[in-house]
Amino acid sequence: MSEALALVLFALVFIFLLAGYPVAFTLGGISIIFGLFTFGADFFYLLPLRVFGTMGNYVLIAVPLFIFMGMMLEKSGIAESLLETMALLFGKFKGGLAMAVVVVGAMLAASTGIVGATVITMGLISLPTMLKRGYSTELATGTIAASGTLGQIIPPSVVLVLLGSVLNVSVGNLFMAAVVPGIILVLLYALYIVLVSLVKPSSVPSMPEEEIARFREKGMYTKVFKAFLLPFLLILAVLGSIFAGIASPTEAAAVGAGGATLLTVAQGKFNLKILREVARETTHLTSMVFIILVGATAFSLVFRGLEGDTYLIAMIQQAQLSPTAFLLLVMIAVFIAGFFIDFIEIIFIIVPVVTPIFLALGIDLIWVGILIALNLQTSFLTPPFGFSLFYLKGVAPPQVTTMQLYRGIIPFVLMQMIFLILVVLFPEIISWFPRWVGS
Repeated sequence: MSEALALVLFALVFIFLLAGYPVAFTLGGISIIFGLFTFGADFFYLLPLRVFGTMGNYVLIAVPLFIFMGMMLEKSGIAESLLETMALLFGKFKGGLAMAVVVVGAMLAASTGIVGATVITMGLISLPTMLKRGYSTELATGTIAASGTLGQIIPPSVVLVLLGSVLNVSVGNLFMAAVVPGIILVLLYALYIVLVSLVKPSSVPSMPEEEIARFREKGMYTKVFKAFLLPFLLILAVLGSIFAGIASPTEAAAVGAGGATLLTVAQGKFNLKILREVARETTHLTSMVFIILVGATAFSLVFRGLEGDTYLIAMIQQAQLSPTAFLLLVMIAVFIAGFFIDFIEIIFIIVPVVTPIFLALGIDLIWVGILIALNLQTSFLTPPFGFSLFYLKGVAPPQVTTMQLYRGIIPFVLMQMIFLILVVLFPEIISWFPRWVGS
C-alpha cells in the first residue's frame, strides 16, 4: 500500500508541475500533505531535522558564491572585450567570428558556470555583429545558444555542484571528470563551423580587412594579453586550486567571487550600484534554488518513508533490467523532463529517486553525474522548450524568428546526442583526466 502511495506522490508532483504550479511549493506542499496523512503529526518533528541537515551541507555554500562570481563577471565587461578581441584575431578566416563565439563561450563557462547570463551576454554583444557581417541567422543563433550553454558541463558549473550534493559524491571529482567532455564539445562545435565554412562559405563571411588592419596597428598584443589574462587568471585560481588539492570547491568558489570583484575593479566598472545589482540577483537566484531544495527535501523524505525507492529497486530486479538498460531509461526520462522543467527540479526530483538504484546496480556515480549533466545541457538546447533558446530569443533583434532559432540549434543538438552516446560507450572519456591528475 505504501509503495502505491509513493508512486501516486511522484505522479501528482509531475502533473502539478506540468500544470504550471510553482515548483518549490508543489514539491513541498504535496509532500507535506502525504506525510501528514501517512505518518501523522510526528512528520513535523522529522521534516525540520532533515531540512536543517540538508541546509548544513558545506558544499552548497558554493552555489551562491559561483552565482555571485558569474553575475559580477557579467557586469565587468570582460565578456565584451574577449569577444571583440577574439573576433578580430580570427577575423580573416571564414567563420572566424563564429569560432570566436565558441572560444569565448568556453572561457566564460570556465569563469562563471551561469548559463543564462552567458547566453544573454553573448546574444547582446555578438548576434547583432554576426548578422551585420552577413552570417546565416541559423548558424549565428545556433552557435551562440550552444556555446552559451557550455556552462552546464564545463566546471565550475552550478549543475555539477548540485549533482555532487544530491549524488553524495565529491564535487571536485565531478569537476575533474567534466574537463575532457567539455573540451571535446568545444572542439566539435569548432569543427562544425570549419565544415560549414568549407561547404557554404557565404554563410560565414570573414571580417573586412580594414577592421583587422586597424586592430593590428593599435597595440594588438596588449589588447590580446589583457583580454585573455584576466579571465585566465580567474580560471586558474578557481579550477587550479581545486585540481591541485589546495582548496575545496566551496573555498575555490569564494576565491572566484573575490577574484571576479577584483577584475571588475580592474576594468573600472565597479561601483555601489553594480554591487547592489549583483547582490540582489545573487540573492534572488540563490533563494530560488534553496526553496526548491527545501521542497525537494520534503519530497525525498516522504518518498523514501513510503519505501518508494525500495519498491523501484525491486521492480528493476524483477524486470531483470541490466545496468545499461536502466541507465538508458533514466537518460530518456531526464531528456524528456528537460523539455518541460528546469535542470534544478530534475536534479532534486528525479536524481534522488534513481541514485539508490544506481548504487544497487554498482554503477559509478561520477560517470552517471557527468552523463546527467551532458543530458541536461542537451535538453537546455532542444526545441520547443529549450531554456537557452528562450534566453536568446529575449535579446535577439526582432527579425530573428523562433523557427530560425530552432533550425539553427538542430546540428548542435545532434552533435551533443552523438557525443553523449560516445561517453556511454567509452567511459574512459570521463575517467582519463581524473586518473591522470591523480597519478
